[in-house]
Amino acid sequence: MAEMPGKRLLTRVLTAFVTTTSVLGCALVAGCTSTGTPSTPSAGSSLTAAGTSAGTTLTTTDWPTYHGDNARTGFSAALAPAGTPTVAWHAPLDGAVYGQPLVIGGSILAATENDTVYALDAGTGRVLWSTHVGTPVPLADLPCGDIDPLGITGTMAFDPATSRVFAVAEGTGGTHTLVGLDVHTGRVVVRVEVEPPHGDRLAHQQRAALTVLNGRVYVAYGGLYGDCANYIGSVVSVSTAGTEPISYAVPTSREGGIWVPSGASVVGDTLLYSVGNGAAEGGDDYDGSQSVLALSPDLRRTDFFAPATWADDDANDLDLGSSGATPLGPWVFVAGKRGIGYVLRAGSLGGIGGQVSQLPVCRAFGGTAVANGTIYLPCTDGTRALTIDASGTATVRWRSAVPANGSPTVGGGVVWVIQYPAGVLYTLNPATGAVLGQVNLGTVPHFASPTLSGSHAYVGTMDGVTAVAGA
Repeated sequence: MAEMPGKRLLTRVLTAFVTTTSVLGCALVAGCTSTGTPSTPSAGSSLTAAGTSAGTTLTTTDWPTYHGDNARTGFSAALAPAGTPTVAWHAPLDGAVYGQPLVIGGSILAATENDTVYALDAGTGRVLWSTHVGTPVPLADLPCGDIDPLGITGTMAFDPATSRVFAVAEGTGGTHTLVGLDVHTGRVVVRVEVEPPHGDRLAHQQRAALTVLNGRVYVAYGGLYGDCANYIGSVVSVSTAGTEPISYAVPTSREGGIWVPSGASVVGDTLLYSVGNGAAEGGDDYDGSQSVLALSPDLRRTDFFAPATWADDDANDLDLGSSGATPLGPWVFVAGKRGIGYVLRAGSLGGIGGQVSQLPVCRAFGGTAVANGTIYLPCTDGTRALTIDASGTATVRWRSAVPANGSPTVGGGVVWVIQYPAGVLYTLNPATGAVLGQVNLGTVPHFASPTLSGSHAYVGTMDGVTAVAGA
Protein backbone atom coordinates (compact mmCIF):
# COMPACT_ATOMS: atom_id res chain seq x y z
CA MET A 1 0.00 0.00 0.00
CA ALA A 2 1.31 3.40 -0.82
CA GLU A 3 -0.40 6.57 -2.04
CA MET A 4 -3.88 5.18 -2.70
CA PRO A 5 -4.03 1.41 -2.58
CA GLY A 6 -5.28 -0.84 -5.35
CA LYS A 7 -7.00 -4.11 -4.49
CA ARG A 8 -6.37 -7.65 -5.81
CA LEU A 9 -7.72 -10.55 -3.92
CA LEU A 10 -6.45 -13.99 -2.97
CA THR A 11 -7.09 -15.85 0.29
CA ARG A 12 -7.17 -16.08 4.00
CA VAL A 13 -5.81 -17.27 7.33
CA LEU A 14 -7.46 -16.59 10.56
CA THR A 15 -5.36 -16.06 13.61
CA ALA A 16 -2.65 -13.50 14.27
CA PHE A 17 0.88 -14.62 14.80
CA VAL A 18 4.21 -13.33 15.87
CA THR A 19 7.28 -14.64 14.17
CA THR A 20 10.90 -14.06 14.94
CA THR A 21 12.66 -13.00 11.79
CA SER A 22 16.34 -13.19 11.06
CA VAL A 23 17.64 -9.69 10.65
CA LEU A 24 20.59 -9.54 8.31
CA GLY A 25 23.46 -7.14 8.10
CA CYS A 26 25.62 -5.79 10.87
CA ALA A 27 23.78 -5.32 14.13
CA LEU A 28 25.51 -2.20 15.35
CA VAL A 29 28.84 -1.08 16.44
CA ALA A 30 32.14 -0.55 14.77
CA GLY A 31 32.41 -1.62 11.19
CA CYS A 32 28.96 -0.23 10.35
CA THR A 33 29.58 3.00 8.47
CA SER A 34 27.52 5.25 6.29
CA THR A 35 28.03 5.21 2.56
CA GLY A 36 28.82 8.90 2.67
CA THR A 37 30.94 11.03 4.99
CA PRO A 38 29.00 13.41 7.22
CA SER A 39 30.20 16.96 7.39
CA THR A 40 31.37 18.21 10.78
CA PRO A 41 28.97 20.60 12.51
CA SER A 42 30.44 24.04 13.01
CA ALA A 43 31.59 24.96 16.48
CA GLY A 44 28.77 26.20 18.67
CA SER A 45 26.01 24.90 16.40
CA SER A 46 22.74 23.99 18.07
CA LEU A 47 23.42 20.29 17.57
CA THR A 48 26.84 20.22 19.21
CA ALA A 49 25.32 21.97 22.22
CA ALA A 50 22.21 19.79 22.42
CA GLY A 51 23.34 17.12 24.87
CA THR A 52 25.79 14.21 24.90
CA SER A 53 25.99 10.80 23.29
CA ALA A 54 24.78 9.40 26.62
CA GLY A 55 21.38 10.96 26.10
CA THR A 56 19.43 14.08 25.19
CA THR A 57 16.93 15.94 27.34
CA LEU A 58 13.96 16.95 25.20
CA THR A 59 12.32 20.36 25.54
CA THR A 60 8.88 21.69 24.65
CA THR A 61 10.20 22.98 21.31
CA ASP A 62 11.46 19.56 20.20
CA TRP A 63 9.49 17.39 17.76
CA PRO A 64 11.11 13.94 18.05
CA THR A 65 8.63 11.80 16.12
CA TYR A 66 5.66 11.99 13.76
CA HIS A 67 3.18 14.58 15.09
CA GLY A 68 5.41 15.28 18.05
CA ASP A 69 4.66 12.36 20.35
CA ASN A 70 3.88 8.65 20.26
CA ALA A 71 0.14 9.33 20.65
CA ARG A 72 0.41 11.27 17.35
CA THR A 73 -1.47 14.27 18.77
CA GLY A 74 0.18 16.75 16.39
CA PHE A 75 -0.23 19.45 19.07
CA SER A 76 2.41 21.96 20.14
CA ALA A 77 1.49 23.77 23.36
CA ALA A 78 4.70 25.83 23.15
CA LEU A 79 4.27 27.29 19.66
CA ALA A 80 4.20 31.09 19.54
CA PRO A 81 0.83 32.70 18.74
CA ALA A 82 0.19 32.51 15.01
CA GLY A 83 0.30 35.51 12.72
CA THR A 84 0.55 35.81 8.95
CA PRO A 85 2.42 32.81 7.48
CA THR A 86 5.39 33.66 5.24
CA VAL A 87 8.28 31.61 3.87
CA ALA A 88 11.34 32.14 6.09
CA TRP A 89 13.76 29.90 4.17
CA HIS A 90 13.96 26.95 1.81
CA ALA A 91 16.76 24.38 1.99
CA PRO A 92 17.25 22.47 -1.29
CA LEU A 93 18.31 18.87 -0.54
CA ASP A 94 19.20 15.90 -2.76
CA GLY A 95 15.66 14.50 -3.06
CA ALA A 96 12.04 14.66 -2.01
CA VAL A 97 11.25 14.73 1.72
CA TYR A 98 8.16 12.53 2.24
CA GLY A 99 8.60 12.05 5.98
CA GLN A 100 7.73 14.80 8.45
CA PRO A 101 10.84 16.77 9.54
CA LEU A 102 11.89 16.37 13.17
CA VAL A 103 13.23 19.06 15.52
CA ILE A 104 15.90 18.25 18.12
CA GLY A 105 17.93 20.82 19.98
CA GLY A 106 16.94 23.62 17.63
CA SER A 107 17.97 21.70 14.51
CA ILE A 108 15.81 20.21 11.77
CA LEU A 109 16.28 16.55 10.84
CA ALA A 110 15.07 15.48 7.39
CA ALA A 111 15.51 12.41 5.20
CA THR A 112 15.22 12.20 1.42
CA GLU A 113 14.20 9.67 -1.19
CA ASN A 114 17.86 9.70 -2.21
CA ASP A 115 18.65 7.89 1.09
CA THR A 116 20.33 10.90 2.71
CA VAL A 117 19.72 12.16 6.25
CA TYR A 118 20.31 15.87 6.97
CA ALA A 119 20.57 18.12 10.00
CA LEU A 120 19.70 21.75 9.22
CA ASP A 121 20.03 24.89 11.27
CA ALA A 122 16.48 25.76 12.34
CA GLY A 123 17.03 29.47 11.90
CA THR A 124 18.63 29.51 8.46
CA GLY A 125 18.31 26.08 6.84
CA ARG A 126 22.11 25.77 6.64
CA VAL A 127 23.28 22.14 6.44
CA LEU A 128 25.01 21.14 9.70
CA TRP A 129 25.71 17.59 8.54
CA SER A 130 24.47 15.14 5.96
CA THR A 131 24.96 11.38 5.69
CA HIS A 132 24.20 9.30 2.61
CA VAL A 133 23.15 5.88 3.89
CA GLY A 134 22.29 3.87 0.76
CA THR A 135 21.43 3.73 -2.91
CA PRO A 136 17.71 4.24 -3.56
CA VAL A 137 15.70 2.02 -5.91
CA PRO A 138 14.73 3.52 -9.31
CA LEU A 139 11.04 3.23 -10.13
CA ALA A 140 11.99 1.21 -13.21
CA ASP A 141 13.31 -1.54 -10.91
CA LEU A 142 10.09 -1.79 -8.88
CA PRO A 143 7.06 -3.94 -9.81
CA CYS A 144 4.84 -0.83 -9.47
CA GLY A 145 4.80 2.39 -7.46
CA ASP A 146 4.90 6.15 -7.93
CA ILE A 147 7.96 7.40 -6.01
CA ASP A 148 11.13 7.73 -8.09
CA PRO A 149 13.61 6.93 -6.71
CA LEU A 150 12.41 5.10 -3.60
CA GLY A 151 14.66 5.73 -0.62
CA ILE A 152 13.63 6.95 2.85
CA THR A 153 9.85 7.49 2.92
CA GLY A 154 8.63 6.88 6.48
CA THR A 155 9.09 9.61 9.10
CA MET A 156 12.17 9.06 11.23
CA ALA A 157 12.09 8.74 15.05
CA PHE A 158 14.52 10.10 17.64
CA ASP A 159 15.59 8.20 20.75
CA PRO A 160 16.60 10.61 23.54
CA ALA A 161 18.15 7.79 25.60
CA THR A 162 20.86 7.17 22.95
CA SER A 163 20.77 10.51 21.08
CA ARG A 164 20.17 8.58 17.86
CA VAL A 165 17.78 9.33 15.05
CA PHE A 166 16.47 6.25 13.24
CA ALA A 167 15.45 5.91 9.59
CA VAL A 168 14.68 3.03 7.23
CA ALA A 169 16.35 3.29 3.84
CA GLU A 170 15.15 1.25 0.88
CA GLY A 171 18.14 0.26 -1.23
CA THR A 172 19.36 -1.74 -4.19
CA GLY A 173 17.34 -4.91 -4.68
CA GLY A 174 14.60 -3.72 -2.34
CA THR A 175 16.60 -4.06 0.88
CA HIS A 176 15.22 -2.28 3.94
CA THR A 177 17.95 -1.08 6.28
CA LEU A 178 17.45 0.56 9.65
CA VAL A 179 20.12 3.14 10.37
CA GLY A 180 20.65 4.90 13.67
CA LEU A 181 22.69 8.10 13.42
CA ASP A 182 24.32 10.15 16.16
CA VAL A 183 22.19 13.27 16.18
CA HIS A 184 25.19 15.54 16.84
CA THR A 185 27.48 14.35 14.06
CA GLY A 186 25.49 12.24 11.61
CA ARG A 187 27.76 9.25 12.25
CA VAL A 188 26.00 5.91 11.58
CA VAL A 189 26.06 3.90 14.81
CA VAL A 190 23.45 1.25 13.96
CA ARG A 191 22.97 -0.41 10.58
CA VAL A 192 20.80 -3.54 10.34
CA GLU A 193 18.42 -5.03 7.78
CA VAL A 194 14.81 -5.11 8.97
CA GLU A 195 13.13 -7.09 6.22
CA PRO A 196 9.40 -7.90 6.39
CA PRO A 197 8.97 -11.56 7.40
CA HIS A 198 6.90 -12.70 4.38
CA GLY A 199 6.59 -11.94 0.68
CA ASP A 200 8.85 -10.26 -1.84
CA ARG A 201 10.88 -7.55 -0.17
CA LEU A 202 10.89 -5.49 -3.39
CA ALA A 203 7.09 -5.30 -3.19
CA HIS A 204 7.12 -3.76 0.31
CA GLN A 205 7.21 -0.02 0.94
CA GLN A 206 8.08 1.51 4.30
CA ARG A 207 5.85 4.59 4.52
CA ALA A 208 4.56 4.41 8.10
CA ALA A 209 6.35 6.56 10.67
CA LEU A 210 8.83 4.74 12.89
CA THR A 211 8.16 4.43 16.61
CA VAL A 212 10.72 4.36 19.42
CA LEU A 213 9.28 2.82 22.59
CA ASN A 214 11.03 1.47 25.68
CA GLY A 215 14.37 0.88 24.01
CA ARG A 216 13.01 -0.59 20.77
CA VAL A 217 12.34 0.69 17.25
CA TYR A 218 9.13 -0.40 15.46
CA VAL A 219 8.93 -0.43 11.64
CA ALA A 220 5.67 -1.09 9.73
CA TYR A 221 5.29 -2.14 6.09
CA GLY A 222 2.69 -1.87 3.35
CA GLY A 223 2.95 -2.21 -0.42
CA LEU A 224 3.65 0.02 -3.40
CA TYR A 225 1.10 2.18 -5.20
CA GLY A 226 -0.84 -0.29 -7.35
CA ASP A 227 -0.83 -3.14 -4.79
CA CYS A 228 1.30 -5.27 -7.10
CA ALA A 229 3.35 -8.41 -6.42
CA ASN A 230 3.50 -10.30 -3.15
CA TYR A 231 3.51 -8.18 -0.01
CA ILE A 232 1.99 -8.74 3.44
CA GLY A 233 1.52 -5.98 6.01
CA SER A 234 3.87 -6.42 8.93
CA VAL A 235 5.69 -4.81 11.83
CA VAL A 236 9.37 -5.50 12.51
CA SER A 237 11.15 -4.42 15.68
CA VAL A 238 14.72 -4.39 16.93
CA SER A 239 16.32 -2.86 19.99
CA THR A 240 17.84 0.60 19.64
CA ALA A 241 21.16 -1.25 19.46
CA GLY A 242 19.93 -3.10 16.37
CA THR A 243 19.55 -6.47 18.12
CA GLU A 244 16.78 -8.84 19.36
CA PRO A 245 14.61 -8.89 16.21
CA ILE A 246 10.90 -9.77 16.40
CA SER A 247 8.04 -9.33 13.94
CA TYR A 248 4.29 -9.54 13.39
CA ALA A 249 2.52 -10.19 10.09
CA VAL A 250 -1.13 -9.60 9.28
CA PRO A 251 -2.59 -13.14 8.86
CA THR A 252 -3.68 -12.69 5.27
CA SER A 253 -2.21 -14.48 2.27
CA ARG A 254 -1.47 -11.14 0.59
CA GLU A 255 -1.81 -7.37 1.14
CA GLY A 256 -3.15 -6.08 4.49
CA GLY A 257 -0.69 -3.20 4.30
CA ILE A 258 0.20 -0.99 7.25
CA TRP A 259 0.97 2.14 5.28
CA VAL A 260 -0.66 5.20 6.86
CA PRO A 261 2.06 7.87 7.32
CA SER A 262 1.35 8.27 11.06
CA GLY A 263 2.35 4.67 11.83
CA ALA A 264 1.49 3.45 15.32
CA SER A 265 -0.42 5.43 17.93
CA VAL A 266 0.78 4.40 21.38
CA VAL A 267 -1.54 4.11 24.39
CA GLY A 268 0.40 3.07 27.49
CA ASP A 269 2.63 0.32 26.10
CA THR A 270 0.16 -0.76 23.39
CA LEU A 271 0.82 0.05 19.74
CA LEU A 272 -2.31 0.71 17.64
CA TYR A 273 -1.92 0.21 13.89
CA SER A 274 -4.59 0.63 11.23
CA VAL A 275 -4.53 -1.98 8.43
CA GLY A 276 -5.62 -1.82 4.79
CA ASN A 277 -7.37 -4.18 2.37
CA GLY A 278 -6.51 -7.88 2.45
CA ALA A 279 -6.82 -10.82 0.07
CA ALA A 280 -9.94 -12.58 1.33
CA GLU A 281 -12.58 -13.40 -1.27
CA GLY A 282 -16.34 -13.83 -0.86
CA GLY A 283 -17.09 -16.53 1.69
CA ASP A 284 -13.58 -16.62 3.14
CA ASP A 285 -12.94 -16.36 6.85
CA TYR A 286 -11.79 -13.04 8.27
CA ASP A 287 -8.10 -12.55 7.42
CA GLY A 288 -6.96 -9.82 9.79
CA SER A 289 -7.21 -7.00 7.26
CA GLN A 290 -9.35 -3.81 7.43
CA SER A 291 -8.59 -3.49 11.11
CA VAL A 292 -7.24 -1.54 14.03
CA LEU A 293 -4.66 -3.81 15.65
CA ALA A 294 -3.50 -3.59 19.25
CA LEU A 295 0.02 -5.03 19.52
CA SER A 296 2.03 -5.57 22.69
CA PRO A 297 5.68 -4.43 22.84
CA ASP A 298 6.71 -8.00 21.94
CA LEU A 299 4.38 -7.84 18.93
CA ARG A 300 1.59 -10.12 20.07
CA ARG A 301 -1.89 -9.13 18.91
CA THR A 302 -3.86 -8.40 22.07
CA ASP A 303 -7.04 -6.89 20.56
CA PHE A 304 -8.52 -5.76 17.25
CA PHE A 305 -11.46 -4.08 15.56
CA ALA A 306 -12.80 -4.61 12.03
CA PRO A 307 -16.00 -3.21 10.52
CA ALA A 308 -18.77 -5.67 9.70
CA THR A 309 -18.28 -4.55 6.08
CA TRP A 310 -14.66 -5.78 6.01
CA ALA A 311 -15.20 -8.25 3.13
CA ASP A 312 -16.88 -5.64 0.93
CA ASP A 313 -14.18 -3.14 1.89
CA ASP A 314 -11.58 -5.68 0.74
CA ALA A 315 -13.37 -6.26 -2.56
CA ASN A 316 -13.63 -2.53 -3.28
CA ASP A 317 -10.24 -1.30 -2.06
CA LEU A 318 -11.84 0.69 0.78
CA ASP A 319 -8.92 0.63 3.20
CA LEU A 320 -9.79 1.29 6.82
CA GLY A 321 -6.04 1.77 7.16
CA SER A 322 -5.83 4.94 5.07
CA SER A 323 -5.87 7.04 8.26
CA GLY A 324 -4.39 6.50 11.69
CA ALA A 325 -6.06 5.15 14.82
CA THR A 326 -6.63 8.18 17.06
CA PRO A 327 -6.73 7.88 20.88
CA LEU A 328 -8.97 10.42 22.65
CA GLY A 329 -9.52 9.74 26.35
CA PRO A 330 -11.49 6.49 26.73
CA TRP A 331 -12.02 6.24 22.96
CA VAL A 332 -10.15 5.38 19.78
CA PHE A 333 -11.40 6.89 16.51
CA VAL A 334 -10.65 5.67 13.00
CA ALA A 335 -11.98 6.52 9.53
CA GLY A 336 -10.86 5.17 6.15
CA LYS A 337 -11.71 5.24 2.47
CA ARG A 338 -15.34 4.15 2.90
CA GLY A 339 -16.09 7.48 4.54
CA ILE A 340 -17.39 6.01 7.80
CA GLY A 341 -15.86 6.98 11.13
CA TYR A 342 -15.84 4.44 13.96
CA VAL A 343 -15.63 5.13 17.69
CA LEU A 344 -14.01 2.25 19.59
CA ARG A 345 -13.51 1.69 23.28
CA ALA A 346 -9.84 1.99 24.24
CA GLY A 347 -8.68 -1.23 25.87
CA SER A 348 -11.53 -3.23 24.30
CA LEU A 349 -11.64 -2.50 20.58
CA GLY A 350 -14.65 -4.73 19.92
CA GLY A 351 -13.61 -7.30 17.30
CA ILE A 352 -15.68 -7.53 14.10
CA GLY A 353 -18.52 -5.00 14.11
CA GLY A 354 -17.87 -4.08 17.74
CA GLN A 355 -17.71 -0.29 17.45
CA VAL A 356 -19.39 1.87 20.11
CA SER A 357 -20.80 4.16 17.40
CA GLN A 358 -20.25 5.19 13.79
CA LEU A 359 -21.09 8.10 11.52
CA PRO A 360 -20.57 9.25 7.93
CA VAL A 361 -17.62 11.62 8.03
CA CYS A 362 -15.32 11.64 4.95
CA ARG A 363 -12.74 9.68 2.96
CA ALA A 364 -9.71 10.13 5.21
CA PHE A 365 -6.03 9.76 4.26
CA GLY A 366 -3.15 10.44 6.65
CA GLY A 367 -2.53 11.34 10.27
CA THR A 368 -4.96 13.12 12.58
CA ALA A 369 -4.31 15.79 15.20
CA VAL A 370 -5.88 16.08 18.65
CA ALA A 371 -6.13 19.26 20.73
CA ASN A 372 -8.49 20.37 23.50
CA GLY A 373 -10.81 17.38 23.08
CA THR A 374 -11.17 17.82 19.30
CA ILE A 375 -9.95 15.50 16.53
CA TYR A 376 -8.82 17.15 13.29
CA LEU A 377 -9.22 14.68 10.45
CA PRO A 378 -7.41 14.70 7.05
CA CYS A 379 -10.17 14.36 4.46
CA THR A 380 -9.81 14.37 0.68
CA ASP A 381 -12.17 17.35 0.35
CA GLY A 382 -10.94 19.37 3.34
CA THR A 383 -10.20 19.08 7.04
CA ARG A 384 -12.94 18.01 9.48
CA ALA A 385 -13.14 18.76 13.21
CA LEU A 386 -15.09 16.34 15.39
CA THR A 387 -15.70 15.62 19.06
CA ILE A 388 -16.81 12.52 20.98
CA ASP A 389 -19.18 12.83 23.94
CA ALA A 390 -19.29 10.77 27.13
CA SER A 391 -21.54 8.13 25.51
CA GLY A 392 -19.11 7.58 22.63
CA THR A 393 -21.13 9.50 20.03
CA ALA A 394 -19.05 11.49 17.55
CA THR A 395 -20.19 14.78 16.03
CA VAL A 396 -18.63 16.69 13.13
CA ARG A 397 -18.20 20.31 14.23
CA TRP A 398 -17.00 21.82 10.96
CA ARG A 399 -15.53 21.19 7.54
CA SER A 400 -12.95 23.55 6.08
CA ALA A 401 -14.07 25.66 3.13
CA VAL A 402 -10.73 25.06 1.39
CA PRO A 403 -9.57 21.67 0.02
CA ALA A 404 -6.79 21.32 2.57
CA ASN A 405 -6.30 17.55 2.40
CA GLY A 406 -2.99 17.11 4.25
CA SER A 407 -2.44 15.79 7.76
CA PRO A 408 -3.15 18.67 10.18
CA THR A 409 -1.21 19.82 13.21
CA VAL A 410 -2.26 22.34 15.88
CA GLY A 411 -0.35 25.07 17.68
CA GLY A 412 -0.19 28.79 18.26
CA GLY A 413 -3.97 28.95 18.40
CA VAL A 414 -4.52 27.66 14.84
CA VAL A 415 -4.77 24.47 12.80
CA TRP A 416 -1.93 24.12 10.27
CA VAL A 417 -2.82 22.06 7.20
CA ILE A 418 -1.44 21.69 3.67
CA GLN A 419 -3.24 21.18 0.39
CA TYR A 420 -1.16 18.62 -1.49
CA PRO A 421 0.31 18.32 -4.06
CA ALA A 422 -0.23 22.04 -4.76
CA GLY A 423 1.65 22.99 -1.60
CA VAL A 424 -0.63 25.67 -0.13
CA LEU A 425 -0.24 25.89 3.64
CA TYR A 426 -3.34 27.16 5.46
CA THR A 427 -3.90 28.27 9.01
CA LEU A 428 -7.47 27.66 10.18
CA ASN A 429 -9.54 28.81 13.12
CA PRO A 430 -9.74 25.70 15.36
CA ALA A 431 -13.30 26.53 16.45
CA THR A 432 -14.82 27.21 13.04
CA GLY A 433 -12.41 26.10 10.30
CA ALA A 434 -12.30 29.60 8.81
CA VAL A 435 -9.12 30.44 6.89
CA LEU A 436 -6.87 32.82 8.85
CA GLY A 437 -3.83 32.79 6.56
CA GLN A 438 -2.15 30.96 3.70
CA VAL A 439 1.18 30.72 1.88
CA ASN A 440 2.33 28.82 -1.22
CA LEU A 441 5.25 26.44 -0.68
CA GLY A 442 5.46 24.81 -4.11
CA THR A 443 4.83 21.13 -4.80
CA VAL A 444 4.81 18.87 -1.76
CA PRO A 445 4.53 15.08 -1.37
CA HIS A 446 1.30 13.23 -0.65
CA PHE A 447 0.11 13.45 2.96
CA ALA A 448 2.51 16.32 3.82
CA SER A 449 2.18 17.52 7.41
CA PRO A 450 3.71 20.61 9.10
CA THR A 451 6.15 20.24 11.99
CA LEU A 452 5.66 22.95 14.64
CA SER A 453 8.46 24.35 16.79
CA GLY A 454 9.25 27.71 18.38
CA SER A 455 7.88 30.32 15.99
CA HIS A 456 7.97 28.26 12.77
CA ALA A 457 6.36 25.44 10.85
CA TYR A 458 8.63 23.13 8.82
CA VAL A 459 7.42 21.24 5.75
CA GLY A 460 9.05 18.59 3.58
CA THR A 461 8.79 19.37 -0.15
CA MET A 462 9.64 17.61 -3.39
CA ASP A 463 13.13 19.12 -3.28
CA GLY A 464 13.93 19.84 0.36
CA VAL A 465 12.54 21.55 3.47
CA THR A 466 10.74 24.89 3.77
CA ALA A 467 10.43 26.90 6.98
CA VAL A 468 7.36 29.07 7.49
CA ALA A 469 7.40 32.02 9.88
CA GLY A 470 4.19 33.36 11.31
CA ALA A 471 3.91 31.80 14.73
